[in-house]
Amino acid sequence: MKEKHYLTPLLEPRSVGVIGASERESSLGNVLIRNMLDSAFKGRLFAINPRHESVLGVPCYKSVEDVPHRLDLAVIAVRAEKIPDIVDACGRAGVKAVIVLSAGFSETGPRGAKLERQVVEAARRHRIRLLGPNCLGIMRPELGLNATFAHASANKGSIGLISQSGALCAAILDWAKPNNVGFSAVVSLGSSSDIDFGEVLEYMISDPRTESIFLYVEGIRDARRFMSALRGAARVKPVLLIKVGRHPDASKAVLQHTGAQVGEDGVFDAALRRAGVIRLYNMGQLFAAANALFSHFRPRGNRLAVITNGGGPGVMAADRCADLGIPLSEFSEGTMEKLNAALPAGWSHGNPVDILGDADVERYRKTVQAVLEGPNVDGVMVMLTPQAMTEPTEVAQAIIDLEKNADKPVLTCWMGEELVLEARHMFIEAGIPTFRTPEPAVELFSHISAYYRNQKLLMQTPASLSHLNPPSIESARLVIETALAERRKALNEMESKALLAAFRIPIAQTVVARSATEAMVLAEEIGLPVVMKIDSPSIIHKSDSGGVRLNLGSLAAVRTAYQEILDEVRKNKPDAAINGVAIEPMILKRNGRELVVGVKRDAVFGPVITFGEGGNRVEANRDLAVALPPLNNFLVRDLIRSSRVAPLLDEFRNMPAVDMDALELVMLRVSEMVCELPWIHQMEINPLIVDEKGAVAVDCRIIVDNVSPTADRYDHMAIHPYPSHLTHKWTVPDGTEVTIRPIKPEDAELEIEFVRKLSPETKYYRFMNTMRELPPAMVARLTQIDYDREMAFVATVEKDGADMEIGVCRYAVNPDGESCEFAVVVSDEWQHRGLARRLMGVLIETARGKGLAYMNGVFLANNERMLKFVQGLGFVLSNDPEDNTVKLGVLALQD
Repeated sequence: MKEKHYLTPLLEPRSVGVIGASERESSLGNVLIRNMLDSAFKGRLFAINPRHESVLGVPCYKSVEDVPHRLDLAVIAVRAEKIPDIVDACGRAGVKAVIVLSAGFSETGPRGAKLERQVVEAARRHRIRLLGPNCLGIMRPELGLNATFAHASANKGSIGLISQSGALCAAILDWAKPNNVGFSAVVSLGSSSDIDFGEVLEYMISDPRTESIFLYVEGIRDARRFMSALRGAARVKPVLLIKVGRHPDASKAVLQHTGAQVGEDGVFDAALRRAGVIRLYNMGQLFAAANALFSHFRPRGNRLAVITNGGGPGVMAADRCADLGIPLSEFSEGTMEKLNAALPAGWSHGNPVDILGDADVERYRKTVQAVLEGPNVDGVMVMLTPQAMTEPTEVAQAIIDLEKNADKPVLTCWMGEELVLEARHMFIEAGIPTFRTPEPAVELFSHISAYYRNQKLLMQTPASLSHLNPPSIESARLVIETALAERRKALNEMESKALLAAFRIPIAQTVVARSATEAMVLAEEIGLPVVMKIDSPSIIHKSDSGGVRLNLGSLAAVRTAYQEILDEVRKNKPDAAINGVAIEPMILKRNGRELVVGVKRDAVFGPVITFGEGGNRVEANRDLAVALPPLNNFLVRDLIRSSRVAPLLDEFRNMPAVDMDALELVMLRVSEMVCELPWIHQMEINPLIVDEKGAVAVDCRIIVDNVSPTADRYDHMAIHPYPSHLTHKWTVPDGTEVTIRPIKPEDAELEIEFVRKLSPETKYYRFMNTMRELPPAMVARLTQIDYDREMAFVATVEKDGADMEIGVCRYAVNPDGESCEFAVVVSDEWQHRGLARRLMGVLIETARGKGLAYMNGVFLANNERMLKFVQGLGFVLSNDPEDNTVKLGVLALQD
């Protein structure tokens, strides 16, 4: 099967037409042609404009249909109202991709929005992929492609830049040129009416020229695709991102600019952590990170050693490390011995390493070398302040010499200006990050090292349901459906707790009394002491309305409390509908901590889970930790650790540590509820009381809403859970049991080993070459998948107590959303045993269940066995009009 990405015509075009090319100085069409000529485009360039015979020496044609060569890419720079017809003409001419640079669309109001819809419809009619409108364009320096109207070109390099802002692209390019920072690709998305972040990111994952990726994000249109592509990219390449619209007023500006949703900033942060992405906050950090990555600055962890000739600057660096959670390296005995031998007795004997104000070149050299060679160090920050004995330039040269052979990254901070200017230039030339002050240097180390720290979060692909004591999803759905049938969205406390009980979350039993006498009877049955709370769909915070009484130890107290609650609530909330008074046992846990676990809906990423301190303090302190579901044990522990309440859960004020297993289980069950009950819009378990003996949900409030009857099982989620329900067993005639299950990121080693053992012939028929090893980018692409838009099944057998992969099949949904491309490969020793047919049967049924209409395949024309196999499955074969060495196959999936 071909591995060429479908955006290749856009990002690696062999022929480009500029529609609106012009001789008029400074016009958009003129700048475009000039940029293409100046960048020495390696493909064929055509100008298109009915008013010219040629433009700047490039032959010019009256329309795109007159060009005597099929174009991969058309770049359109004409007035907005003409563009729908031009895109139509591009379709008739067989153009595969277009870039619309022109403005005048949705950003101008209803008339422009209608025009934009017409452009998109024309592109879809002809299966053209469209970038823009209202964008700067694209650059591919290695190919000599500069299809932009930017005044600055880009150096060749390894950074892929994707931005929603053309102005920001232009500013970065203007900065990058004199700073010798280069790019593999620059893509300005503009309005993203068709091609968005996700698809360009997917392209960059497999682009060998791109080693790191920068994103400028204002808002997200398709959270599922965005998250899938981010996670796939961050598996193999550092991804750094600036996100604007962090505050409500800024979010409104973003909506006006791009029409994209922004959502809560804390949720966006949680999404980036889960995706293994590094977040930056300003252009200074972006430029510093670009310089560092371009210089192959790669920390292996986050332990930093600081070396300084001044105590104060060292403390400044240590303070910023503490702010950002960067641990200072703890030196080994061997390192300390070397430092004691190299430094005067008055040195700081710790980290930061203060080598004193009279430090010369040799003292710096020995200190840096000792620290670089020692364990427990992931990066070294060398600082210098110009003092009487200091030689800033000579010390800089010594650091540069050491860094050339170092296996750890070095960054520098030469403080001052005139005396250290030459040293700074030397560091820049040598590709060593250098700063004027300590704080941004520490921030850079924090940002880059975060990529490596976040890889563990990225690897997590939780199953949709746990197998221990599975929940009763059906009973939970019945509770929700009953409420919605009664046109109620707020579940009462008993209904809310019924949902928790269905998912095996321990609850405090609740009953509702509708008279004082009934309250006494029920209290006696439950057992004193009890808690009494108003039961009203109109009241969210019961204590605020006077609707709560705690620790009632006698029946007389229960009777009095019943009437008091009704009287006070009617006085404070006269319009509230009252069902009665809820009664439950008084949970007395001397060592209990009151926590809150919640669910809310974000405008972009859908349901998110929150965690923090509960009880009456929850409204005063809304500083809750946030995570995107689905969660597993690793992600739950990370969520708990990231909360401010975490230290209180360990031994605290003579109280034993809480039962972490019980707390984690509750969080996992909440995650399951979010996955399996798309009707839940809000949920708050408050308080969840946890002590050394377990956890119990004392109160719960749940808000539900209808979902579309056509929605898929996990449409409501930004991250598709691992579809464990698609796993099944198959027993072959000789009795061997084969497990066929969806692939997951942890299968990377299985996949590598599987491909390694394939025969050269099998490799050639699958990959159209005989590669020995799968490249890391391809491993990530094959194992880190979005189960909504693609599916891969691995077949495994147990051998020597471990799983061994014996076959794999996969499909990927095409951009049209109606068809998919497939591939299948079986290990040589398992061929001719029915495994390929079994795998294809599972794959075809899954694609059919997704509502896909066609499955497509590309096969080598000389692979007769494969051609016969797919024909037996029902594929209709035809010749590829562009390549006679391959054949195309199509299978209709729907009747």
